[in-house]
Amino acid sequence: METTLPLPFLVSVAVPPGLNGIKEGLNREEVSCLGCVFFEITPGPLEKILRFLKRHNTEFQPFFDVTRLDSKDDVITLLDGGARKVFVEPEQLSEFAEFGSRVAPVVSGSNASQLASATEHGLLITDFDQTKCEVAQFIEEAKSKKITPLFIKPVAGTDLEHFIDIAAQCNAIPILPSTGLTSKEGQQEGKLPVSKILAKSWKSDRQDGLIPTVVCDENGVALGLVYSSEESVGEALKTQTGVYQSRKRGLWYKGATSGDTQELIRISMDCDNDALKFVVKQTGRFCHLEQSGCFGDLKGIPKLEQTLLSRKQSAPAGSYTARLFSDEKLLRAKIMEEAEELCDAKTPQDVAFEAADLIYFALTKAVSAGVTLADIEKSLDAKSWKVKRRTGDAKGKWAEKEGIKTATNGSTPAPLTTEAAKEPTPERITMRRYDMSQVGAAELDAALKRPSQKSSETIMNIIKPIIDDVRKNGDKAVLSYTHKFEKATSLTSPVLRAPFPQELMQLPGETIKAIDVSFENIRKFHAAQKEKPLQVETMPGVVCSRFSRPIEAVGLYVPGGTAVLPSTALMLGVPAMVAGCHNIVIASPPRADGSITPEIVYVAHKVGAESIVLAGGAQAVAAMAYGTESVSKVDKILGPGNQFVTAAKMYVSNDTNAGVSIDMPAGPSEVLVIADKDANPAFLASDLLSQAEHGVDSQVVLIAIDLNEDQLQAIEDEVHKQAMALPRVEIVRGSIAHSITVLVKTVEEAMKISNQYAPEHLILQLKDAEKVVDLVMNAGSVFIGGWTPESVGDYSAGVNHSLPTYGYAKQYSGVNLASFVKHITSSNLTAQGLRNVGEAVMQLAKVEELEAHRRAVEIRLEHMNR
Repeated sequence: METTLPLPFLVSVAVPPGLNGIKEGLNREEVSCLGCVFFEITPGPLEKILRFLKRHNTEFQPFFDVTRLDSKDDVITLLDGGARKVFVEPEQLSEFAEFGSRVAPVVSGSNASQLASATEHGLLITDFDQTKCEVAQFIEEAKSKKITPLFIKPVAGTDLEHFIDIAAQCNAIPILPSTGLTSKEGQQEGKLPVSKILAKSWKSDRQDGLIPTVVCDENGVALGLVYSSEESVGEALKTQTGVYQSRKRGLWYKGATSGDTQELIRISMDCDNDALKFVVKQTGRFCHLEQSGCFGDLKGIPKLEQTLLSRKQSAPAGSYTARLFSDEKLLRAKIMEEAEELCDAKTPQDVAFEAADLIYFALTKAVSAGVTLADIEKSLDAKSWKVKRRTGDAKGKWAEKEGIKTATNGSTPAPLTTEAAKEPTPERITMRRYDMSQVGAAELDAALKRPSQKSSETIMNIIKPIIDDVRKNGDKAVLSYTHKFEKATSLTSPVLRAPFPQELMQLPGETIKAIDVSFENIRKFHAAQKEKPLQVETMPGVVCSRFSRPIEAVGLYVPGGTAVLPSTALMLGVPAMVAGCHNIVIASPPRADGSITPEIVYVAHKVGAESIVLAGGAQAVAAMAYGTESVSKVDKILGPGNQFVTAAKMYVSNDTNAGVSIDMPAGPSEVLVIADKDANPAFLASDLLSQAEHGVDSQVVLIAIDLNEDQLQAIEDEVHKQAMALPRVEIVRGSIAHSITVLVKTVEEAMKISNQYAPEHLILQLKDAEKVVDLVMNAGSVFIGGWTPESVGDYSAGVNHSLPTYGYAKQYSGVNLASFVKHITSSNLTAQGLRNVGEAVMQLAKVEELEAHRRAVEIRLEHMNR
């Protein structure tokens, strides 16, 4: 059974927790090593439980049945104190909805109908009596409902071993009484050994049944890897020390000869029960070499703690370290000094440096007071479980020093504002502003929502009849839609075939030169992406290879509509040519006179396209996907387009009759620009507008880092001034209407927003912009620094501009050479190679009961043996 708990069971402990005096079952130290405890609590001992939690809430993982508590506040106090989960009556659940998975219902009895009370956060069934219920029915019902997590607590006197088996079949977590368990070997006085429960739960792939065990110190640093057995776990639990199973010498009492002993702190099991973890307090070294652990020496804060502990014992009199430990005022002054320097640090490097200094002196204070790093981490862990939150205001004198007005220094706090945005005046082309110090994440998410597209159902109702018509009627349907949508009624064929007439690509010299320069840069960049064949000998005589081959026929969609886009023909056609695709088909909507733009014809000629389909939209996609009398069927369709083109691409890629794949679901263009105080307002405005002019469904976003009002106004003035001078100003006005400026304080905050948005184009107009690239997780293409406008990527730098939009940069790459090839693997075995791998193949085929597979190897081996 897989579980998120450290152990596959809970130990039920009497209240109040007085295990030290228990004469039967597990004692307090043994329960502490297991850590997962369960209490049925009543109002009387609540204070004792709270004191217990305050001391041990990170030492134990406590679960509580609180059905006997009358006060909701008492339950919340338990949660605040560190209760991992509380169980309440089903009718009380609504009162605790805000605490999510930390509250679940509890019911009593053994009837399978009780399982209906489960919620998404689990269920506890108490007083389960396996002698008075239909166990098979209960197990079947529990399996079908798949309740996670399901806890079961038995009635007193239950046969625990049998009960554990029932719980395992239900995929449930059994709650076992501490009085019914023992750390001793064998079945003694009706007590079930904990080691036996663990051994029955773990899964070992070793013939000797040993289980890998990771040994960690109290800070979670791995010291080494050992093995455990049922016997060694029992001995470790009984002696509270590190005891393991040597694969050669039997039980291994760690440190018995070296003196580097271990105090056992905790035993746990990993999520799928195939490894143990021992947390120990290590004396001396774990490793036999001159290092702390088998994985190397300590580093970072644990190493600093070790150094300070050593210096506390042996620092020379009068040394700086000795003074820090002996002079409380000096240490206090250094902590205050470093804290202020950290607050004043600006760059990431300075913040890291000053934070390290502060941690050094803070840990010196802790070591001086006898506090360990483990103690500090326990305090942090305890805070993470709290549900009662303070207001978070700074204390009086510190608030006053920073100019913060609080109720304690004579004023009331300024109310938080949730005003969403500064509304621009209708005639001015201005992006709305969102200040992250005043709005929440949900409000920003709503503001960053891409421009509304038609619902998928609406789009499908439009494109599906078109696709069906083209598939059924071929050229006739394609022409009819071109006549209808492009007004090109003079066309009598939907295809222009190569070689293309010279008169169709008459262009000015400067245009030809620009296309040729761009062509060569794109070719160089994509040619550099070619992969060498991969060949690996996985074992003697077994050679595995991977090699690439071009996709034979590709369809390249080049949008028309509001702009002529020969650049897209280059971005798709050049890598197809470099990859060696045999048939390149370009589709692009014609002009009203039936002609295609000469720039696209010229590019088609240069990349060696076999034809140009004179159509756009879903009809062009369908023609290339299924083929018509004149349009060649392709194996893959690539290229951007509007929502109808995108929907059509996705539709045909899901139709097995089409047998076609696509590059990505690319939609309307977008850009996100991140700028700091060093950015040029004119540059910023030009980058924003270069995407806004694509179409009214485009979106542009500016994230401004720590800019003042004058700097923001300078950008807004530039946006308006430059937009008003553009011939496509009305399109820009429509795009800017759903575009925003986000105000943040740090680069890290800006990058968090950017990575969540996952822009098609990301522009970094920042000081030291190259260093920020490491923070980019989601983006189609990145443009670094003030001298790199997005335009160079659209045309001539060499990178591809066919990129994922609408947030798909989280899952998809932009078009690249790999978009036009597929990878094929091969295996090549010698006779000896088949001998080497044959037994493994035959055994796995036997496990899967595929006899013909097994025989295919066996026949060959028999032939060799003859």
